[in-house]
Amino acid sequence: MSNGVNGSYVEVAHHGNGDMNGRSSMSSDEGENKRRMDRKNSSPMMPAFMVSAPGKVIVFGEHAVVYGKAAIAASIALRSYLLVTHLSKSKRTVTMQFPDIDLIHTWNIDDLPWNVFQHPSKKKSYYDLVTDLDPDLVSAMQPHLAVISPAKSEAERKIHQNSAASFLYLFLSLGSQKSPGCRYTLRSTIPIGAGVGSSASIAVCMAAAMLLQIRSLSGPHPDQPSEEARLQVERINRWAFVAEMCIHGNPSGVDNTVATHGKAVVYQRTDYKKPPIVTPLWDFPELPLLLVDTRVPKSTANEVAKVAKLKTMHQDLVGTILDAIDQVTRSAESLIDEEYFDSEEQESLRRVGELMSINHGLLSSLGVSHPRLERIRELVDHQEIGWSKLTGAGGGGCSISLIKPGVPKEKLDNLERQLEKEGYLKFRTTLGGDGVGVLWPAVLKNGLDEDEEGGMEIDLEKFLNAPGNDGVEKLVGVSGGLSGAEREGWKFWKVDSQ
Repeated sequence: MSNGVNGSYVEVAHHGNGDMNGRSSMSSDEGENKRRMDRKNSSPMMPAFMVSAPGKVIVFGEHAVVYGKAAIAASIALRSYLLVTHLSKSKRTVTMQFPDIDLIHTWNIDDLPWNVFQHPSKKKSYYDLVTDLDPDLVSAMQPHLAVISPAKSEAERKIHQNSAASFLYLFLSLGSQKSPGCRYTLRSTIPIGAGVGSSASIAVCMAAAMLLQIRSLSGPHPDQPSEEARLQVERINRWAFVAEMCIHGNPSGVDNTVATHGKAVVYQRTDYKKPPIVTPLWDFPELPLLLVDTRVPKSTANEVAKVAKLKTMHQDLVGTILDAIDQVTRSAESLIDEEYFDSEEQESLRRVGELMSINHGLLSSLGVSHPRLERIRELVDHQEIGWSKLTGAGGGGCSISLIKPGVPKEKLDNLERQLEKEGYLKFRTTLGGDGVGVLWPAVLKNGLDEDEEGGMEIDLEKFLNAPGNDGVEKLVGVSGGLSGAEREGWKFWKVDSQ
Protein backbone atom coordinates (compact mmCIF):
# COMPACT_ATOMS: atom_id res chain seq x y z
CA MET A 1 0.00 0.00 0.00
CA SER A 2 1.04 3.63 -0.41
CA ASN A 3 1.97 5.73 2.61
CA GLY A 4 -1.32 7.55 2.46
CA VAL A 5 -3.29 4.32 2.62
CA ASN A 6 -1.13 2.96 5.43
CA GLY A 7 -1.53 6.19 7.37
CA SER A 8 -5.32 6.00 7.13
CA TYR A 9 -5.26 2.38 8.25
CA VAL A 10 -3.19 3.16 11.37
CA GLU A 11 -5.54 5.96 12.37
CA VAL A 12 -8.62 3.81 11.95
CA ALA A 13 -7.11 0.94 13.91
CA HIS A 14 -6.06 3.23 16.77
CA HIS A 15 -9.37 5.06 17.10
CA GLY A 16 -11.37 1.86 16.91
CA ASN A 17 -9.67 0.10 19.87
CA GLY A 18 -9.61 2.59 22.75
CA ASP A 19 -6.50 4.25 24.12
CA MET A 20 -3.31 2.74 25.54
CA ASN A 21 -4.44 3.26 29.15
CA GLY A 22 -7.22 0.75 28.76
CA ARG A 23 -10.15 3.17 28.98
CA SER A 24 -13.27 1.86 27.33
CA SER A 25 -13.77 2.47 23.64
CA MET A 26 -16.23 5.09 22.41
CA SER A 27 -19.61 3.94 21.09
CA SER A 28 -19.72 2.36 17.66
CA ASP A 29 -21.62 5.38 16.19
CA GLU A 30 -19.13 7.82 17.68
CA GLY A 31 -16.29 5.67 16.41
CA GLU A 32 -17.69 5.59 12.89
CA ASN A 33 -18.14 9.37 12.86
CA LYS A 34 -14.61 9.83 14.15
CA ARG A 35 -13.25 7.53 11.46
CA ARG A 36 -15.08 9.50 8.76
CA MET A 37 -13.60 12.75 10.07
CA ASP A 38 -10.07 11.37 10.30
CA ARG A 39 -10.03 9.55 6.99
CA LYS A 40 -8.07 11.40 4.35
CA ASN A 41 -10.03 12.70 1.40
CA SER A 42 -9.59 10.69 -1.78
CA SER A 43 -7.45 12.38 -4.39
CA PRO A 44 -9.59 13.31 -7.38
CA MET A 45 -8.88 11.26 -10.46
CA MET A 46 -7.32 12.99 -13.44
CA PRO A 47 -10.07 13.64 -15.99
CA ALA A 48 -10.32 11.56 -19.13
CA PHE A 49 -8.44 13.26 -21.92
CA MET A 50 -7.54 12.63 -25.53
CA VAL A 51 -4.42 13.05 -27.68
CA SER A 52 -4.30 13.05 -31.47
CA ALA A 53 -1.51 12.98 -34.07
CA PRO A 54 -1.53 12.88 -37.89
CA GLY A 55 -0.22 10.44 -40.43
CA LYS A 56 2.32 11.45 -43.05
CA VAL A 57 3.23 11.09 -46.70
CA ILE A 58 6.48 11.62 -48.57
CA VAL A 59 5.76 14.44 -51.00
CA PHE A 60 9.16 14.65 -52.70
CA GLY A 61 12.42 12.72 -52.69
CA GLU A 62 11.65 9.01 -52.31
CA HIS A 63 14.61 6.66 -52.91
CA ALA A 64 17.00 9.59 -53.50
CA VAL A 65 16.86 10.08 -49.73
CA VAL A 66 18.55 6.67 -49.32
CA TYR A 67 21.60 8.11 -51.08
CA GLY A 68 21.99 11.24 -48.96
CA LYS A 69 19.59 13.48 -50.89
CA ALA A 70 16.81 15.53 -49.32
CA ALA A 71 13.17 14.49 -49.03
CA ILE A 72 10.06 16.42 -47.99
CA ALA A 73 7.49 14.68 -45.80
CA ALA A 74 4.22 16.31 -44.75
CA SER A 75 1.38 15.55 -42.38
CA ILE A 76 -2.05 14.50 -43.57
CA ALA A 77 -5.40 15.14 -41.90
CA LEU A 78 -5.97 11.42 -41.26
CA ARG A 79 -5.19 10.95 -37.58
CA SER A 80 -4.92 8.62 -34.61
CA TYR A 81 -6.96 9.37 -31.46
CA LEU A 82 -5.95 8.06 -28.03
CA LEU A 83 -8.47 8.26 -25.17
CA VAL A 84 -6.94 8.01 -21.68
CA THR A 85 -9.34 7.10 -18.88
CA HIS A 86 -8.30 6.73 -15.25
CA LEU A 87 -9.43 4.00 -12.89
CA SER A 88 -10.30 4.27 -9.21
CA LYS A 89 -7.41 4.24 -6.76
CA SER A 90 -7.98 0.60 -5.82
CA LYS A 91 -7.61 -0.60 -9.42
CA ARG A 92 -3.94 -1.38 -9.98
CA THR A 93 -4.07 -2.28 -13.66
CA VAL A 94 -3.12 -0.71 -16.97
CA THR A 95 -4.92 -1.67 -20.16
CA MET A 96 -4.05 -0.97 -23.77
CA GLN A 97 -6.91 -1.38 -26.23
CA PHE A 98 -6.43 -0.95 -29.99
CA PRO A 99 -9.68 -2.23 -31.53
CA ASP A 100 -8.50 -1.49 -35.08
CA ILE A 101 -6.14 -4.48 -34.80
CA ASP A 102 -8.33 -6.41 -32.33
CA LEU A 103 -5.83 -5.93 -29.50
CA ILE A 104 -6.64 -5.60 -25.82
CA HIS A 105 -4.40 -6.55 -22.92
CA THR A 106 -4.29 -5.72 -19.22
CA TRP A 107 -1.25 -5.82 -16.93
CA ASN A 108 -1.13 -5.63 -13.13
CA ILE A 109 0.94 -2.51 -12.50
CA ASP A 110 2.62 -3.94 -9.41
CA ASP A 111 3.82 -7.01 -11.35
CA LEU A 112 5.73 -5.03 -13.98
CA PRO A 113 9.58 -4.91 -13.85
CA TRP A 114 9.91 -1.52 -12.16
CA ASN A 115 13.06 -2.61 -10.34
CA VAL A 116 14.90 -2.74 -13.67
CA PHE A 117 13.46 0.38 -15.27
CA GLN A 118 13.76 2.48 -12.11
CA HIS A 119 17.30 1.36 -11.29
CA PRO A 120 19.60 4.42 -11.02
CA SER A 121 21.80 3.13 -13.84
CA LYS A 122 18.80 2.71 -16.17
CA LYS A 123 16.31 5.40 -15.21
CA LYS A 124 15.81 7.98 -17.94
CA SER A 125 14.36 11.39 -17.23
CA TYR A 126 11.64 12.72 -19.47
CA TYR A 127 13.99 15.33 -20.89
CA ASP A 128 16.78 12.88 -21.78
CA LEU A 129 17.77 12.36 -25.40
CA VAL A 130 17.31 8.62 -25.86
CA THR A 131 18.93 7.36 -29.05
CA ASP A 132 18.79 3.60 -28.55
CA LEU A 133 16.96 0.95 -26.57
CA ASP A 134 18.54 -0.50 -23.45
CA PRO A 135 18.83 -4.29 -24.00
CA ASP A 136 18.37 -5.00 -20.28
CA LEU A 137 15.10 -3.09 -20.27
CA VAL A 138 13.91 -4.82 -23.43
CA SER A 139 14.78 -8.19 -21.90
CA ALA A 140 12.90 -7.37 -18.68
CA MET A 141 9.69 -6.76 -20.67
CA GLN A 142 9.69 -10.06 -22.54
CA PRO A 143 7.74 -12.16 -20.00
CA HIS A 144 5.06 -9.47 -19.99
CA LEU A 145 4.82 -9.52 -23.80
CA ALA A 146 4.88 -13.29 -24.23
CA VAL A 147 1.37 -13.64 -22.74
CA ILE A 148 -0.29 -11.32 -25.26
CA SER A 149 -2.92 -12.64 -27.71
CA PRO A 150 -2.15 -16.36 -27.28
CA ALA A 151 -5.10 -17.39 -29.46
CA LYS A 152 -4.06 -15.27 -32.46
CA SER A 153 -2.05 -16.41 -35.47
CA GLU A 154 1.71 -15.99 -35.36
CA ALA A 155 1.55 -12.99 -37.72
CA GLU A 156 -1.13 -11.26 -35.63
CA ARG A 157 0.71 -12.01 -32.38
CA LYS A 158 3.84 -10.38 -33.76
CA ILE A 159 1.93 -7.20 -34.59
CA HIS A 160 0.26 -7.21 -31.16
CA GLN A 161 3.51 -7.84 -29.31
CA ASN A 162 5.34 -5.09 -31.23
CA SER A 163 2.55 -2.65 -30.40
CA ALA A 164 2.58 -3.73 -26.76
CA ALA A 165 6.38 -3.45 -26.58
CA SER A 166 6.34 0.20 -27.68
CA PHE A 167 3.52 0.96 -25.23
CA LEU A 168 5.11 -0.87 -22.30
CA TYR A 169 8.59 0.59 -22.84
CA LEU A 170 7.14 4.11 -22.65
CA PHE A 171 4.89 3.30 -19.69
CA LEU A 172 7.77 1.83 -17.69
CA SER A 173 10.22 4.58 -18.71
CA LEU A 174 7.96 7.54 -18.02
CA GLY A 175 5.73 6.19 -15.25
CA SER A 176 6.42 4.61 -11.87
CA GLN A 177 4.98 1.90 -9.67
CA LYS A 178 2.76 4.62 -8.16
CA SER A 179 1.23 5.42 -11.55
CA PRO A 180 -2.58 5.34 -11.40
CA GLY A 181 -4.57 2.58 -13.00
CA CYS A 182 -5.43 3.57 -16.57
CA ARG A 183 -6.95 2.47 -19.82
CA TYR A 184 -5.42 3.67 -23.10
CA THR A 185 -7.86 3.22 -25.99
CA LEU A 186 -6.84 4.03 -29.54
CA ARG A 187 -8.79 4.49 -32.77
CA SER A 188 -7.10 5.49 -36.02
CA THR A 189 -8.33 6.73 -39.39
CA ILE A 190 -4.90 6.13 -40.97
CA PRO A 191 -4.46 3.08 -43.25
CA ILE A 192 -2.29 0.52 -41.46
CA GLY A 193 0.77 -0.87 -43.22
CA ALA A 194 0.40 1.46 -46.21
CA GLY A 195 3.51 3.56 -45.58
CA VAL A 196 1.66 6.63 -44.32
CA GLY A 197 2.96 6.73 -40.77
CA SER A 198 0.28 4.93 -38.76
CA SER A 199 2.69 3.48 -36.18
CA ALA A 200 4.48 6.82 -35.71
CA SER A 201 1.17 8.61 -35.21
CA ILE A 202 0.28 6.11 -32.47
CA ALA A 203 3.76 6.47 -30.92
CA VAL A 204 3.34 10.25 -30.74
CA CYS A 205 -0.08 9.88 -29.10
CA MET A 206 1.29 7.53 -26.45
CA ALA A 207 4.36 9.66 -25.72
CA ALA A 208 2.32 12.87 -25.42
CA ALA A 209 -0.29 11.22 -23.19
CA MET A 210 2.25 9.79 -20.76
CA LEU A 211 4.26 13.01 -20.63
CA LEU A 212 1.04 14.88 -19.84
CA GLN A 213 0.26 12.41 -17.07
CA ILE A 214 3.58 13.05 -15.33
CA ARG A 215 3.05 16.79 -15.82
CA SER A 216 6.21 17.31 -17.85
CA LEU A 217 4.32 19.34 -20.46
CA SER A 218 2.73 22.72 -19.89
CA GLY A 219 0.34 23.49 -22.64
CA PRO A 220 -0.60 23.69 -25.27
CA HIS A 221 -2.22 27.03 -24.53
CA PRO A 222 -2.78 30.24 -26.53
CA ASP A 223 -0.23 32.36 -24.64
CA GLN A 224 2.55 29.76 -24.66
CA PRO A 225 5.86 31.24 -25.87
CA SER A 226 6.96 29.77 -29.17
CA GLU A 227 10.32 28.61 -27.80
CA GLU A 228 8.66 26.77 -24.91
CA ALA A 229 6.26 25.12 -27.36
CA ARG A 230 9.20 24.09 -29.54
CA LEU A 231 10.99 22.44 -26.59
CA GLN A 232 7.87 20.54 -25.54
CA VAL A 233 7.15 19.35 -29.07
CA GLU A 234 10.70 18.03 -29.29
CA ARG A 235 10.29 16.27 -25.93
CA ILE A 236 7.27 14.41 -27.31
CA ASN A 237 9.15 13.67 -30.53
CA ARG A 238 12.12 12.11 -28.71
CA TRP A 239 9.98 9.67 -26.76
CA ALA A 240 7.86 8.84 -29.80
CA PHE A 241 11.11 7.88 -31.53
CA VAL A 242 11.81 5.50 -28.62
CA ALA A 243 8.43 3.84 -29.18
CA GLU A 244 9.16 3.59 -32.92
CA MET A 245 12.49 1.86 -32.17
CA CYS A 246 10.57 -0.86 -30.30
CA ILE A 247 8.72 -1.69 -33.52
CA HIS A 248 11.13 -0.85 -36.35
CA GLY A 249 14.57 -1.27 -34.76
CA ASN A 250 16.32 1.55 -36.62
CA PRO A 251 13.65 3.99 -37.85
CA SER A 252 14.65 7.10 -39.75
CA GLY A 253 12.82 9.39 -37.33
CA VAL A 254 11.05 11.29 -40.09
CA ASP A 255 7.60 9.73 -39.48
CA ASN A 256 7.44 10.57 -35.78
CA THR A 257 8.88 14.05 -36.44
CA VAL A 258 6.11 14.87 -38.92
CA ALA A 259 3.44 13.35 -36.67
CA THR A 260 4.67 15.50 -33.77
CA HIS A 261 5.41 18.79 -35.51
CA GLY A 262 2.74 18.66 -38.20
CA LYS A 263 3.16 20.76 -41.33
CA ALA A 264 6.20 19.36 -43.17
CA VAL A 265 9.91 18.67 -42.77
CA VAL A 266 12.94 18.48 -45.02
CA TYR A 267 14.82 15.31 -44.12
CA GLN A 268 18.37 14.45 -45.12
CA ARG A 269 20.83 11.83 -43.87
CA THR A 270 24.28 12.14 -45.41
CA ASP A 271 26.06 9.98 -42.83
CA TYR A 272 24.32 6.96 -41.29
CA LYS A 273 26.70 7.13 -38.35
CA LYS A 274 25.20 10.50 -37.40
CA PRO A 275 21.64 11.68 -36.72
CA PRO A 276 19.71 12.94 -39.76
CA ILE A 277 19.26 16.63 -40.50
CA VAL A 278 15.56 17.42 -40.03
CA THR A 279 14.39 20.95 -40.81
CA PRO A 280 10.75 21.76 -39.99
CA LEU A 281 8.83 23.75 -42.61
CA TRP A 282 6.55 25.58 -40.20
CA ASP A 283 5.01 27.67 -43.01
CA PHE A 284 4.08 24.71 -45.18
CA PRO A 285 0.55 25.42 -46.49
CA GLU A 286 -2.47 23.18 -46.15
CA LEU A 287 -3.21 21.67 -49.56
CA PRO A 288 -6.20 19.61 -50.77
CA LEU A 289 -5.19 15.98 -51.22
CA LEU A 290 -6.64 12.69 -52.37
CA LEU A 291 -4.84 9.71 -50.81
CA VAL A 292 -5.46 6.41 -52.58
CA ASP A 293 -4.41 3.02 -51.21
CA THR A 294 -3.76 0.51 -53.99
CA ARG A 295 -4.24 -2.35 -51.49
CA VAL A 296 -1.15 -3.93 -53.02
CA PRO A 297 1.23 -5.03 -50.25
CA LYS A 298 4.56 -3.26 -50.52
CA SER A 299 8.05 -4.07 -49.30
CA THR A 300 10.28 -1.06 -48.74
CA ALA A 301 13.32 -3.33 -48.47
CA ASN A 302 12.58 -4.95 -51.84
CA GLU A 303 12.08 -1.63 -53.63
CA VAL A 304 15.24 -0.13 -52.12
CA ALA A 305 17.18 -3.24 -53.17
CA LYS A 306 15.76 -2.95 -56.69
CA VAL A 307 17.08 0.60 -57.05
CA ALA A 308 20.44 -0.37 -55.54
CA LYS A 309 20.83 -3.15 -58.10
CA LEU A 310 19.90 -0.79 -60.94
CA LYS A 311 22.41 1.74 -59.67
CA THR A 312 25.14 -0.90 -59.65
CA MET A 313 24.39 -1.79 -63.27
CA HIS A 314 23.96 1.80 -64.52
CA GLN A 315 25.76 3.93 -61.99
CA ASP A 316 26.09 7.20 -63.90
CA LEU A 317 22.59 7.10 -65.34
CA VAL A 318 20.86 6.22 -62.08
CA GLY A 319 23.04 8.75 -60.27
CA THR A 320 21.75 11.42 -62.67
CA ILE A 321 18.14 10.39 -61.96
CA LEU A 322 18.73 10.58 -58.19
CA ASP A 323 20.31 14.03 -58.63
CA ALA A 324 17.27 15.12 -60.62
CA ILE A 325 14.93 13.92 -57.86
CA ASP A 326 16.98 15.97 -55.41
CA GLN A 327 16.63 19.03 -57.66
CA VAL A 328 12.85 18.55 -57.69
CA THR A 329 12.81 18.39 -53.88
CA ARG A 330 14.89 21.53 -53.50
CA SER A 331 12.78 23.34 -56.11
CA ALA A 332 9.65 22.49 -54.14
CA GLU A 333 11.24 23.69 -50.91
CA SER A 334 12.18 27.02 -52.54
CA LEU A 335 8.76 27.40 -54.12
CA ILE A 336 6.93 26.93 -50.82
CA ASP A 337 9.26 29.39 -49.12
CA GLU A 338 8.43 32.14 -51.60
CA GLU A 339 6.57 35.09 -50.09
CA TYR A 340 3.98 35.17 -52.85
CA PHE A 341 3.17 31.43 -52.67
CA ASP A 342 -0.59 31.12 -52.18
CA SER A 343 -2.02 27.67 -51.46
CA GLU A 344 -5.43 28.78 -52.77
CA GLU A 345 -4.11 30.31 -55.98
CA GLN A 346 -4.15 28.20 -59.13
CA GLU A 347 -0.69 29.13 -60.40
CA SER A 348 1.02 28.24 -57.10
CA LEU A 349 -0.75 24.88 -56.95
CA ARG A 350 0.07 24.18 -60.59
CA ARG A 351 3.79 24.63 -59.94
CA VAL A 352 3.72 22.26 -56.96
CA GLY A 353 1.61 19.76 -58.91
CA GLU A 354 3.97 19.76 -61.87
CA LEU A 355 6.92 19.06 -59.56
CA MET A 356 4.96 16.11 -58.14
CA SER A 357 4.37 14.74 -61.65
CA ILE A 358 8.05 15.11 -62.54
CA ASN A 359 9.04 13.36 -59.31
CA HIS A 360 6.72 10.45 -60.13
CA GLY A 361 8.15 10.14 -63.65
CA LEU A 362 11.68 9.92 -62.28
CA LEU A 363 10.64 7.29 -59.75
CA SER A 364 8.91 5.29 -62.49
CA SER A 365 12.15 5.32 -64.47
CA LEU A 366 13.78 3.60 -61.47
CA GLY A 367 11.21 0.80 -61.73
CA VAL A 368 9.45 1.41 -58.41
CA SER A 369 5.96 2.18 -59.69
CA HIS A 370 3.21 -0.41 -60.17
CA PRO A 371 0.31 -0.85 -62.65
CA ARG A 372 -2.18 -0.02 -59.89
CA LEU A 373 -0.33 3.23 -59.18
CA GLU A 374 -0.20 4.12 -62.87
CA ARG A 375 -3.94 3.50 -63.16
CA ILE A 376 -4.59 6.13 -60.48
CA ARG A 377 -2.47 8.63 -62.42
CA GLU A 378 -4.40 7.80 -65.58
CA LEU A 379 -7.77 8.41 -63.92
CA VAL A 380 -6.70 11.65 -62.21
CA ASP A 381 -4.54 13.16 -64.96
CA HIS A 382 -6.73 12.42 -67.95
CA GLN A 383 -9.76 13.97 -66.26
CA GLU A 384 -7.62 17.00 -65.34
CA ILE A 385 -8.54 16.68 -61.68
CA GLY A 386 -5.02 17.17 -60.34
CA TRP A 387 -1.46 15.89 -60.23
CA SER A 388 -0.51 12.45 -58.89
CA LYS A 389 2.55 10.57 -57.72
CA LEU A 390 3.40 7.50 -55.72
CA THR A 391 4.36 8.14 -52.11
CA GLY A 392 6.84 6.08 -50.15
CA ALA A 393 8.81 3.16 -51.50
CA GLY A 394 6.41 2.29 -54.33
CA GLY A 395 5.75 -1.17 -55.72
CA GLY A 396 2.24 -0.82 -54.32
CA GLY A 397 1.19 1.13 -51.25
CA CYS A 398 -0.35 4.57 -51.79
CA SER A 399 -0.48 7.45 -54.21
CA ILE A 400 -1.20 11.09 -53.49
CA SER A 401 -3.03 13.52 -55.78
CA LEU A 402 -2.98 17.27 -55.36
CA ILE A 403 -6.47 18.47 -56.32
CA LYS A 404 -6.81 21.44 -58.64
CA PRO A 405 -8.84 24.37 -57.29
CA GLY A 406 -12.37 24.65 -58.60
CA VAL A 407 -12.79 21.00 -59.67
CA PRO A 408 -16.54 20.34 -59.80
CA LYS A 409 -17.82 18.10 -57.02
CA GLU A 410 -19.48 15.83 -59.58
CA LYS A 411 -16.12 15.16 -61.22
CA LEU A 412 -14.52 14.22 -57.89
CA ASP A 413 -17.47 12.03 -56.97
CA ASN A 414 -17.22 10.21 -60.32
CA LEU A 415 -13.50 9.63 -59.78
CA GLU A 416 -14.08 8.22 -56.31
CA ARG A 417 -16.83 5.91 -57.56
CA GLN A 418 -14.49 4.59 -60.25
CA LEU A 419 -11.70 4.04 -57.72
CA GLU A 420 -14.07 2.14 -55.44
CA LYS A 421 -15.30 0.07 -58.38
CA GLU A 422 -11.69 -0.94 -59.14
CA GLY A 423 -10.98 -1.93 -55.55
CA TYR A 424 -9.03 1.08 -54.31
CA LEU A 425 -9.40 2.71 -50.90
CA LYS A 426 -9.57 6.49 -51.15
CA PHE A 427 -9.38 9.23 -48.55
CA ARG A 428 -10.12 12.91 -49.14
CA THR A 429 -7.79 14.76 -46.82
CA THR A 430 -5.44 17.72 -46.61
CA LEU A 431 -1.67 18.02 -46.62
CA GLY A 432 0.31 20.05 -44.10
CA GLY A 433 -2.04 20.34 -41.11
CA ASP A 434 -1.38 20.51 -37.38
CA GLY A 435 0.73 18.00 -35.49
CA VAL A 436 0.05 16.54 -32.05
CA GLY A 437 -3.00 17.95 -30.31
CA VAL A 438 -4.73 17.60 -26.93
CA LEU A 439 -8.37 17.57 -25.88
CA TRP A 440 -8.30 18.18 -22.10
CA PRO A 441 -10.68 17.16 -20.67
CA ALA A 442 -12.29 14.89 -23.28
CA VAL A 443 -15.25 17.20 -23.81
CA LEU A 444 -16.26 19.00 -27.00
CA LYS A 445 -19.26 20.08 -28.99
CA ASN A 446 -20.46 17.19 -31.12
CA GLY A 447 -20.68 19.41 -34.16
CA LEU A 448 -24.19 18.30 -35.03
CA ASP A 449 -26.19 20.67 -32.87
CA GLU A 450 -24.81 24.21 -32.80
CA ASP A 451 -27.36 25.18 -30.14
CA GLU A 452 -26.15 22.53 -27.70
CA GLU A 453 -25.01 24.12 -24.44
CA GLY A 454 -21.75 23.13 -22.81
CA GLY A 455 -20.14 20.16 -24.47
CA MET A 456 -20.33 16.45 -24.99
CA GLU A 457 -18.16 14.21 -22.86
CA ILE A 458 -16.32 11.58 -24.90
CA ASP A 459 -16.66 8.45 -22.82
CA LEU A 460 -15.21 5.04 -23.58
CA GLU A 461 -18.47 3.53 -24.83
CA LYS A 462 -19.11 6.33 -27.34
CA PHE A 463 -15.52 6.15 -28.54
CA LEU A 464 -15.50 2.38 -29.05
CA ASN A 465 -18.91 2.34 -30.72
CA ALA A 466 -18.18 5.10 -33.25
CA PRO A 467 -18.72 3.35 -36.62
CA GLY A 468 -15.64 3.31 -38.84
CA ASN A 469 -13.39 6.19 -39.81
CA ASP A 470 -16.29 8.55 -40.52
CA GLY A 471 -17.83 7.78 -37.15
CA VAL A 472 -14.58 8.48 -35.31
CA GLU A 473 -14.09 11.76 -37.15
CA LYS A 474 -17.68 12.83 -36.54
CA LEU A 475 -17.39 12.05 -32.82
CA VAL A 476 -13.91 13.28 -31.88
CA GLY A 477 -12.17 14.46 -35.04
CA VAL A 478 -10.19 17.67 -35.02
CA SER A 479 -12.49 18.96 -37.75
CA GLY A 480 -15.44 16.77 -36.77
CA GLY A 481 -15.71 15.46 -40.30
CA LEU A 482 -17.58 18.67 -41.12
CA SER A 483 -16.31 21.85 -42.70
CA GLY A 484 -12.63 21.32 -42.01
CA ALA A 485 -12.51 24.06 -39.37
CA GLU A 486 -10.79 23.15 -36.13
CA ARG A 487 -13.19 21.69 -33.56
CA GLU A 488 -13.67 23.67 -30.38
CA GLY A 489 -11.71 22.08 -27.54
CA TRP A 490 -8.70 20.72 -29.43
CA LYS A 491 -5.45 22.60 -28.79
CA PHE A 492 -2.09 22.36 -30.55
CA TRP A 493 1.43 23.47 -29.76
CA LYS A 494 2.06 26.44 -32.06
CA VAL A 495 5.62 27.12 -33.14
CA ASP A 496 6.51 30.20 -35.17
CA SER A 497 8.74 29.72 -38.18
CA GLN A 498 11.28 32.22 -36.86
